[in-house]
Amino acid sequence: MPQPNSGHLADNATSGKAGTAVGELKFEAALAELEQIVQHMEEGRLPLEESLAAYRRGSELLQHCQQQLSDAERQIQILENGTLRDFKSAGGEAP
Repeated sequence: MPQPNSGHLADNATSGKAGTAVGELKFEAALAELEQIVQHMEEGRLPLEESLAAYRRGSELLQHCQQQLSDAERQIQILENGTLRDFKSAGGEAP
């Protein structure tokens, strides 16, 4: 007997849209994917394995979004004399 909503979400949840690694996503794309995962999980019709995969992907996306917001906040705090200077993010990469 087929299960509703199975198949596609598990693929998206484990590999991201089009196989995009979480670290490569821009904030807006990561947030949109996270919102989609939450919506599918709230529907409550996912099999256990798909729910776990979606939860893992959602956790990664949430952490990525929080890091990007934190980096943006630090950039704003670095404003000196009206100019924004570069800084190294917590991940060690310049923006």
